[in-house]
Amino acid sequence: MPSVYDTFYNWARKKSTSFAEMRFVGSQPGLMDDDLIYRLKHWPDLSSLERTADIYRALSVMSNRPINRRWILANSKLRTEQVDQLLSRLVQEGAVEVIDGSKFAAGGTSGA
Repeated sequence: MPSVYDTFYNWARKKSTSFAEMRFVGSQPGLMDDDLIYRLKHWPDLSSLERTADIYRALSVMSNRPINRRWILANSKLRTEQVDQLLSRLVQEGAVEVIDGSKFAAGGTSGA
C-alpha cells in the first residue's frame, strides 16, 4: 500500500501546471516535435470534424499554459496523426506560439 507521501506525490505530478511537468513524460525516440512547446495565441476556426471534446480540451489547456506534443498524446484520445495534423494546422494559421523546449535545462540552472 502506497504511503500518503507517495499518493500525494503522484497526484501532484499529474496535476502540475509548470514546465517541470514535461520532464515526467517519457521521451519517445524518433519523434521530431517532442522538444517544441505550444501556447495558443488565438482560438482557431475549427471544422465540424475538429469540434471534438479532446481537441477542445487540448486547445483550452494550451490557451492557459504551454504544452508539448507528448502532453496532448498522453492526455487525450487523439491519435498521433490527429495531433500532428492539428499542430501543423495551428502553426500554419499562426494560432500558436512555438517555443523550442530544448533551450530549457531539465534540471534547471542556478542563478548565482
